[in-house]
Amino acid sequence: MNKFLDTIILDNPVKDYLILILVLLFVSFIKRVLSKIVAALLFRLVKHWSPQIEQKSFVELLLKPLEFFFLLVTFMFVIDRFKFPEILNVHIYGKSTLKDVTDNILQLVFTASIIRILLRLVDFISLVLEKKADLTADKTDNQFVIFFRDFFKAIILIMGVIACIRIFSPDLVGKIITGLGIGAAALALAAKESIENLIGSFMIFFDKPFRVGDTVKVDAYTGTVEKIGLRSTRIRTQEKTFVTVPNKKMVDSILDNLTLRTQQRVNMKLELTADTPADAILGIVQDIRAILKGNQSVLPGFTVNLHDFTKDTVIVQVIFNTLIIDGQQYAALRETVNLAIIQMLEHRGIKLPGSSTTVVLKQA
Repeated sequence: MNKFLDTIILDNPVKDYLILILVLLFVSFIKRVLSKIVAALLFRLVKHWSPQIEQKSFVELLLKPLEFFFLLVTFMFVIDRFKFPEILNVHIYGKSTLKDVTDNILQLVFTASIIRILLRLVDFISLVLEKKADLTADKTDNQFVIFFRDFFKAIILIMGVIACIRIFSPDLVGKIITGLGIGAAALALAAKESIENLIGSFMIFFDKPFRVGDTVKVDAYTGTVEKIGLRSTRIRTQEKTFVTVPNKKMVDSILDNLTLRTQQRVNMKLELTADTPADAILGIVQDIRAILKGNQSVLPGFTVNLHDFTKDTVIVQVIFNTLIIDGQQYAALRETVNLAIIQMLEHRGIKLPGSSTTVVLKQA
């Protein structure tokens, strides 16, 4: 038995292979329990940040990455006692051998595992902050959390890519930095729009010209803000289309935040026929003033006056404000006022001017 265990296969005794298999099997069986224990200990450290977060949510975020991490670390520790077979240690390219490539691959997988855990930690921190943001009425806090979650994830991924490049070629990172220094002007010019949009997103969050859920009008688009991202803002238009507007444009353009208005204004022009008697016009103006005064949704300070007249029409102007912001209620108010005015005109026997077409026939 000992002779078999001491048998050398690919420059390593059989017992080392058996140890590797047994250790990996053992860790495979206990990795879930071990991961839950570590996740539970970490949860106790961060529990005071947000008591509303359940331990189950935290454990589910870290369970899979921790399981893989423990299995990988165990494999790296055990495989370290192995001697790489000389017969397999062939040159791949240049001075690099197969052993160098496998070592680099292990380091690459280990780095990716660390990055995955860090990304899950960012998700957990954002989950904690979202729970706290839900306690406030301001929806901007929730979008603020999402924005910085994506931002820090991008930073971690960039750092991870640099670490992976450094594993395969330590000198390559320096060359890239040198190349960036040489081509900094070209790179800055190429990334100009992206940088401006990123700066625009920070300006939106700190200056707060609008928030998620606000109805805004920018250029030819009017709709509700659904998301503010690193590069752009997503707007659901009144036609239910989904418009993506660069953050730079949201900052530089004249933006009308319809949600922040305190009142809505109605400006109507009532056209009467030119032969309407003056007394009738005065009576109409007084009746409209009475209609507006009797409506509780119409604010004081309204204007009803004879605005202008031409050879064909007499124009009565009606201007009033209301505190009603909701679109359906606003439309209902205008309908009520318009119907009251039409009924008043019918009662007075006054008809609105209609369009007519005169055809003149000429004899040949």
